[in-house]
Amino acid sequence: MMENVLALAEAGFAQHVVTRNQAPYRLTRFREAGVPLTFASFSKMWRKHTEATVGSAIAQFKPDVVHHWMGRAGLFAQQAWTPRNLAWHGGYYKLERFKNCAWHAAVTSDIARSIIERGAPKERAVTLHNYASLEPDGPLDRAKFDTPKGAPLVLTLSRLHVKKGLDTLLLALTEMPGVYAWIAGEGPLEGKLKAMAVRLGLANRVRWLGWRTDRAALLAACDVVALPSRYEPFGNVTIEAWAAGKPLVAADAAGPAATITPDVDALMVPRDN
Repeated sequence: MMENVLALAEAGFAQHVVTRNQAPYRLTRFREAGVPLTFASFSKMWRKHTEATVGSAIAQFKPDVVHHWMGRAGLFAQQAWTPRNLAWHGGYYKLERFKNCAWHAAVTSDIARSIIERGAPKERAVTLHNYASLEPDGPLDRAKFDTPKGAPLVLTLSRLHVKKGLDTLLLALTEMPGVYAWIAGEGPLEGKLKAMAVRLGLANRVRWLGWRTDRAALLAACDVVALPSRYEPFGNVTIEAWAAGKPLVAADAAGPAATITPDVDALMVPRDN
């Protein structure tokens, strides 16, 4: 969402963002771009507050388009604004989540096809691919994460979730002596993945970077980018690796499989391999 809002702001479009009060880096970027913010919980358990907040923001801003980013936001799309409501599909969401949206945008052509097959009018469902937005930056000093300068370095930018296939990456590292890995991200599997790395004897070659906002510097520092996801509707890492000019190895989840030309612009492998 951040890249889209910032791009529209740079192009001169007036916006008002209703979002959760999370991700301080993203909120700071919005403020720097002069985008007004209103906070709501978007909790399904306490709907009335968010519904009132969204309704008030719409009434004051009077938008031409009300953009509902992902399935959670779609649940709060207001019926009175259906003709102007745009659903953003970053995955294969249930169409019921966007029942009050007259328009649909999908990050891949396959997701757009799925939306139409499930009942959305063909003329109101379009494909709008994500894009890479990397501010130029020099490589992060490897010494910061105790990584030798000359060692081959694999970078993964990923949430630590079972869908992301990071256990597959760890298993692959056991067959690559001397290769280091930087894993940048947070998520529910952090403890299990760290324990797995220790169990596999990889603790001295895997670095857990946590949540990062310096993606360009990380990409500049690595030799290869890995995207081992089991499930990935699009996979921004694909185009970010290309934007940084780095070799990419990706599992054949739906998004990367639709974007990559195997053995031409990336090495594609079966999921869980």
